[in-house]
Parts: sequence; structure tokens; C-alpha cells
Amino acid sequence: MRTVGIIPARYASSRYPGKPVVVIKGVPMILRVAKKVATALGKENTYVATESEIIYNLVKDAGYQVIMTSDEHLTGTDRLAEAAEKIPADFYLNIQGDEPVVNPDDIRTVAELKAKFPAAIINGMAKLNETEDPWDVNIPKVLVNSSGKLLYMSRLPLPGVKNPDADHPPVYYKQICIYGFTLDQLRLFNTVKVKPEFEFQEDIEILRFFDFDVPVQMVEFFSKTMAVDRPEDVQIVERFLETYGDDYYI
Repeated sequence: MRTVGIIPARYASSRYPGKPVVVIKGVPMILRVAKKVATALGKENTYVATESEIIYNLVKDAGYQVIMTSDEHLTGTDRLAEAAEKIPADFYLNIQGDEPVVNPDDIRTVAELKAKFPAAIINGMAKLNETEDPWDVNIPKVLVNSSGKLLYMSRLPLPGVKNPDADHPPVYYKQICIYGFTLDQLRLFNTVKVKPEFEFQEDIEILRFFDFDVPVQMVEFFSKTMAVDRPEDVQIVERFLETYGDDYYI
């Protein structure tokens, strides 16, 4: 069975235009992520999907496979769905292009779980670290049951706390944007041309599957994760890489 990793990369982002090509210690971020995906799945199974000729040429010149897609997609997963139609495979992983220190082992874990549980969407999560604020709306928080099935995801803190002074504070989990899909699941996702209510309000694309009654199985990661959501995050990642190097994951 073939599993491919596709990195959706949109240049014309409203929140951070040009984010995929921002240079982190001399290397454009999209190429850092592509290298991690190639380490996990093989370069022959690594793709970038973009609407931008700038990104297309950058990725192609670096020797990676890249597919041009529409500039009208609602989300990165919609972009992935278009690209997947052009790539024969059994399973498709969506790896976000703004996680430049993503651990290839986590990508492999999602691939293995997807093959084991093809009927479920697979998605990663990790505990918030001591520097991350549960009230930061840039961080989707995750609520799961005892078997790891997603109950809800929100930009507000989950779970809610009635008594913040209690001796038993909650453990907060954040979403790690590595997803596993089948082609049929991507096609189903792509049938929606207007975001459903929860997805629209939260701006969290995985919530679209709630309306399809497709289960989302979360898997916990213990690797260091650092998403670039804002320009100031670049310096944080660069300081991390200066301290620990490119191959630090845990």
C-alpha cells in the first residue's frame, strides 16, 4: 500500500502572506517541512500542493514534487483533496507547512495508524507546554474521550474550568496538524463549498467531519512542536534551532 504526504502551501494567506517561503536559518520553511516528510515517507511520496507559482518554482527547483491547485479552496484539506485526485495512493497525509521542526517519527505514526484504522480520520495532539497559553486563539485545543476519539476542538480552552483556583488544574492538549485520510474521505470533505457552522466559527477544518459523522481518532505526540503562526514565531524557532540543531525532536 502506498502512503503519500502532501503539504498544502498557500502563499496568499490573509493572516501571514508568504508564510511558506519565510526563511528560517537560511532555508525556506516549506523546504524544511518537505525534508521532514521525505525523511518519513520517502522523497518519491512527498508532495507540495500550492496555488502560487513562487512556491511551485521554489519547491521544484529544490527537487521535490509539487502540484498546482486552485486559489479558491476554503482550507488546506480542500487543496489536499484536489491534489490527491492526481496522485494514486491508498492513504494521504496532510502535513502542515508551518511546523518546521515536525518529527518524521510522528508522520510515520499517523501513516501506520491510518493503515490500521482506515475508517477514521487520524490527527495528532500534544500537551501544551509551559510557554503556551490555553487562551491563545492561534492554538486549537483538543478534547478527547478515554479511547482518544475527538469530542470537540476549539480555539477556547478545553475543558472549561468552573473553579480556576482548584487544586486539580486541567491538562490542555493542542492539535498537531498531521492528518490521515483516504481518497473517499477527502472527496467527502471537498463536497462542502461553504464552511459548516462549527468549522466557520472556530476556523478549524477538522470539525467539518462532525457533520459527516466520520470519527476522528487523535494520537498523542511527545515531540517538540513549534508552529509558525505569526512573524514573531520565526525568531523563536531560530533560537530553538541554534540551541538544539535541526535534528532535535523529543
